[in-house]
Amino acid sequence: MSFDKNNKITQEILDQINTYRHSDRIEEVGTVSYVGDGIAFCDGLDKAMYGEMVEFNDGTIGMVQNLEADQVGVIIFGSYDHIHEGDLIRRLNRTMEVPVGDQLLGRVVDSLGRPIDEKGQLLTTKFRPVEAPAPGIMERQSVKKPLQTGIKAIDALVPIGRGQRELIIGDRKTGKTSLAIDTILNQKGKDVICIYVAIGQKESTVRNIVQTLTKHEAMPYTIVMTASASKPAPMLYIAPYAATAMAEEFMYKGQHVLIIYDDLSKQAAAYREMSLLLKRPPGREAYPGDIFYLHSRLLERSAKLSDQLGAGSITSLPIVETQAGDISAYIPTNVISITDGQIFLQSDLFFSGIRPAINAGLSVSRVGGSAQLKAMKQVSGTLRLDLASYRELEAFTSFGSDIDTMTARQLHRGERIVEVLKQPLHRPIRAGVQIINFFALSNGYYDDIKLKDFTAFETELEDHLTINHTPLLEDLENNQPLPNELDLHNILDTVKNSFKLTHELEIAPGSDQ
Repeated sequence: MSFDKNNKITQEILDQINTYRHSDRIEEVGTVSYVGDGIAFCDGLDKAMYGEMVEFNDGTIGMVQNLEADQVGVIIFGSYDHIHEGDLIRRLNRTMEVPVGDQLLGRVVDSLGRPIDEKGQLLTTKFRPVEAPAPGIMERQSVKKPLQTGIKAIDALVPIGRGQRELIIGDRKTGKTSLAIDTILNQKGKDVICIYVAIGQKESTVRNIVQTLTKHEAMPYTIVMTASASKPAPMLYIAPYAATAMAEEFMYKGQHVLIIYDDLSKQAAAYREMSLLLKRPPGREAYPGDIFYLHSRLLERSAKLSDQLGAGSITSLPIVETQAGDISAYIPTNVISITDGQIFLQSDLFFSGIRPAINAGLSVSRVGGSAQLKAMKQVSGTLRLDLASYRELEAFTSFGSDIDTMTARQLHRGERIVEVLKQPLHRPIRAGVQIINFFALSNGYYDDIKLKDFTAFETELEDHLTINHTPLLEDLENNQPLPNELDLHNILDTVKNSFKLTHELEIAPGSDQ
């Protein structure tokens, strides 16, 4: 009996030996061999995968970025002051991910989705990987619905559609961020969720942006993610991908998202710094580690999904800073080739008082015209051509004072187009009002108004339309064509006659009066 019992125990031990395998916990742990400048090299993580989350002794999160024969390179998200050589590091057996969901709306978060606005913890249990494959061709549909920015010069000249990627490019201090913020303000009540990603911005700048969004009641439908200039390079690098993961959660639920990356120049600089520290080639030839792939795999995730997938969309407005207006530099040409058009802001226009300082000649929308409102297309058809002609004439006539009557009329009209396209900061204008405003411009209602009185006339027109003709505005915004022109002329005549009583009119050049 004792012999059988011993045999049974022996067999159980043998079975356990045969089925024994190292516990995951033992296999996951490695040691830090070097740490500094936001990166660490670690030994013992032989089975680690690219893009995997790892955790250091002090709870700091990192991501595996380099896979080498005898070690792995890890980028560290956050302070690395308490991480030392010899510390343990463990695999978390999941790819880098961030929290997603409706609970993020109205919050200010860091690159890992952790709240930094002192409004308490996020009550979300859902996560998405920061890196995800972009939707394939068959999973997309063409851009066919406009995303109204509320900015006259953009909605008329370089329209943006839902699912489009439109680059905002220009020198520093030319109003790039202001364009993006005004676009967010205009989405109020339009069923569009907005995400603003501040990459390498000053914390005071981000605070001012949050205050502006709060003041205009835009925070309830907005997420603000910030990786400020004081943060380590890995935080700046991961921010756009993390924000896109948050946007994808809404897109795949059939919702529409506007995401602004401000700006990708600073992300590219952070990535280059990170690459040099990880001892990987930072140049153009280092695929898949080059700057082009950095931005292409990010921006390709913006799309208009097919009806079978819920018809959600991500519209992205990446911002890139140029040096002395050089759009032929390395990063600007990269992003121009990835996006569906660009809005070019020019310093000369900005400093001459033309704001937004959009250069109509260099700005283009490659797909937004397909999504432009019918009525807007009707009234803005010749606007770009007229503006280009005016710019040429203006440059030509600056050399001499004698001009003929026809040239005087063209200059007179060009001045009025430029003036109508000007717009105050943080005052987006609804699409229906814009359309009737451009109709008034093309039909001569601005011809005898002094330039200094344009804002007053526009305000009077907007107030009149909002109070008395809301159904007309709604029809135009629901993609209806222009109504009977006689009705529009009656509306404009009423406003113009009222305006005449309080303002002086001027005689147009070349007229018979």
